[in-house]
Amino acid sequence: MAFGRRRQADDPEKGPEPIEEPVDAVDEADEEATDEAVPDEGGPWDSADSFPELQRLDFGSLQVPVAQGLGFQVNFEATQFDDEGNPLDGRPVAILVQYEESAMQLQVFAAPKRSGIWEDVRRETAKDIQEEANGQTQEGEGPFGPELLAMVPAALTEEVLAEMPQEVREQIPAEFVEQGWAPQIIRFLGVDGPRWFLQAVVQGAAIEDEEQWQVLEDVLRGVVVVRGDAPMPPRELLELQIPKEFSEAGEEGEEQAVQSFNPFERGPEITEVR
Repeated sequence: MAFGRRRQADDPEKGPEPIEEPVDAVDEADEEATDEAVPDEGGPWDSADSFPELQRLDFGSLQVPVAQGLGFQVNFEATQFDDEGNPLDGRPVAILVQYEESAMQLQVFAAPKRSGIWEDVRRETAKDIQEEANGQTQEGEGPFGPELLAMVPAALTEEVLAEMPQEVREQIPAEFVEQGWAPQIIRFLGVDGPRWFLQAVVQGAAIEDEEQWQVLEDVLRGVVVVRGDAPMPPRELLELQIPKEFSEAGEEGEEQAVQSFNPFERGPEITEVR
């Protein structure tokens, strides 16, 4: 099974070749030159790390870089319902970073102190996709280590088609429209940190478009995770908050930030950095 070629996933960039000379054969000047030649791969970062200063939105447990053309949306989970089962209130559970025709969902969880959980999460995700979504999965290596590609059938109902921009709808092959579904590729990335696990789920053009993926990769590398000291069960979501920028007017040249965060009325609005 193949989902299409990706440079990062299929042809990971090779790191520096190991030095075959004994350590004492390298003088001090050569050591300094070698250190300078090794690039810093960057984050995601823990809040205790020494990380580069960037303009970031503060979502509480996640601090996410902003850049030109990025949009941000907060996804909610219902926590209270009325007598008829309609949601009344909710909590933020994920951040959606949008760039052109691409999107990356970010979620951060508590993890054990001495071991990561990405291997188990990756295996369970693949099983769920295969058994519950009738999809296919394939593991690979990417810029952040092991990752998972999934291909799942996406519904193409009349309602879904009607909401699509005309230029997107016209690009859908006729056989997909006739059968009522199209294959959708989703990329799962995970990063195990100190007592936390960060998952990124990528969809859209960035699966194949290198330029759009590079923008999202740079965002992911600049994320700072604020774990906090409170004990938490593994896999419990770390608390997310709504940045003050989402309820205040942005600076000159930016859109008005979010006016309302009623998550059950057309979903959270998007604020875009221009």
